[in-house]
Amino acid sequence: MWKKIAMMCSVLLIITACSNTSGSSPESFPEQAIEIIAPATPGGGWDMTARSIQRAMNADGSVDEDITVVNKPGGGGEVGWQYLNQQDGHFAAVNSSLLVTGNLLDQSDLTHEDFTPLAMLSTEWLAVATHRDAGFSDGTELMDHLREDPQSLTIGVSPSLGSGNHLAFVQAAVESGVDPTELQFLVYSSGGDIMNALLGGHIDVTSNSMSDLSEQYEVGEIDILAVTSPERLESFPDIPTWEEQGIDMVFPHWRGIMGPADMPEHEVEAWDEWLSNMVETDEWQTVLDNYDLEDFYMSSGETGQFF
Repeated sequence: MWKKIAMMCSVLLIITACSNTSGSSPESFPEQAIEIIAPATPGGGWDMTARSIQRAMNADGSVDEDITVVNKPGGGGEVGWQYLNQQDGHFAAVNSSLLVTGNLLDQSDLTHEDFTPLAMLSTEWLAVATHRDAGFSDGTELMDHLREDPQSLTIGVSPSLGSGNHLAFVQAAVESGVDPTELQFLVYSSGGDIMNALLGGHIDVTSNSMSDLSEQYEVGEIDILAVTSPERLESFPDIPTWEEQGIDMVFPHWRGIMGPADMPEHEVEAWDEWLSNMVETDEWQTVLDNYDLEDFYMSSGETGQFF
């Protein structure tokens, strides 16, 4: 009987040891396709970032397995981010400043500490836009209108209240003497959804990233009234900053990528190598140039210190 008990204990120890492994070893990782999660619908900034990472990583060629992108919209990023934490190191998700501000403003229970930082990638500038027929010539004219009648216009933001898009508009409003608690904000899942709403006449104004606005601006479908950068953007020199319109407001918006909680060190090291190689590719530089993004690359360790 004691031999049987000893054998059962040995089996249990083996099962326990196996259950505590990460499912990969330094020699075998990656063992399956790499999945990059865009926690929003197609067409917005998170989706653009995820697909840009996919293309640039493929261009670099450091990853032998396939690299795919999946959209997991909902909850201002929470659906995709919670999905990430059910996975292993073959999965990563795009994040942004909302990961920090959402928790600070009680919009989310998630924080950066719930995940493994993999890299900081870029910063971009936000802007306020209207349909071309709205009739506002610049940002101060828009704020003057809202100061007189703050509930007369609907303002689209994504992916939730507390996002960079939302906070940037609130800051500009406060600096302009507008009470932001009286403004009419409508929340959309992504920048792409906002653009459809703006062009369809369902909202009057949007605060959004330049990467989400540039295409419609270049074809003349929208007007951009102000940008949150300290100086005019090189790619869009005709768009005035808030500061030159007399509104003390500069607001950068960062994007990065993270893995599930408690990733083994060898998986983090692999992602560090992949991403550090990726940001050196011509493909990634083209992404930065096309969307007027600024390089903000930090390794996993540097990103953890940043947080």
